[in-house]
Amino acid sequence: MSTKSSSDSVLPLLKQIVLALEEKKAGDLRVLNVSAKSTITDYLVLATGTSEPHLRALRVELEKVLDAAKAPIAGMDAGTYGSGWTVVDAYQIMMHLFTPEQRQNYALEKLWKDAEEVNFGKLLAEPKLLKKKVLKAKASKVAETKGSGKKSKVAAKAGKKPSVKKKLK
Repeated sequence: MSTKSSSDSVLPLLKQIVLALEEKKAGDLRVLNVSAKSTITDYLVLATGTSEPHLRALRVELEKVLDAAKAPIAGMDAGTYGSGWTVVDAYQIMMHLFTPEQRQNYALEKLWKDAEEVNFGKLLAEPKLLKKKVLKAKASKVAETKGSGKKSKVAAKAGKKPSVKKKLK
């Protein structure tokens, strides 16, 4: 069974996974801590995609996050096209992506009803200093891209105004 320290060491990767799935508009995102109940994984991440192409996009995004973190993937099963269920096993974190119908059909939340649900607010909370660095980096990235002149949400959060070039006559 997994130890508490191994569960804690995987939290940064779990945060990245949750953020990536939220960014790709995964629905009904839930994280269950099953470390006390399972000998094969510590966390289950459950998410719903709106369609098969959306499931594929979510899976590809997960692969990118795991590759960037150099996290080993134990296995991946996307099933056949139309199966409505994709599993990505990264040892301590197992991700299940479903279509709405398959999510209801398999009802993993009911199967793991004794598991502790992870609070996203606490999971995604970052120290203020780190948060400022992330916002500053995002703001500089926004400034590099050419926009329509409208202030972006990232720039607004960082307290920066997007640069607008004035035309000289």
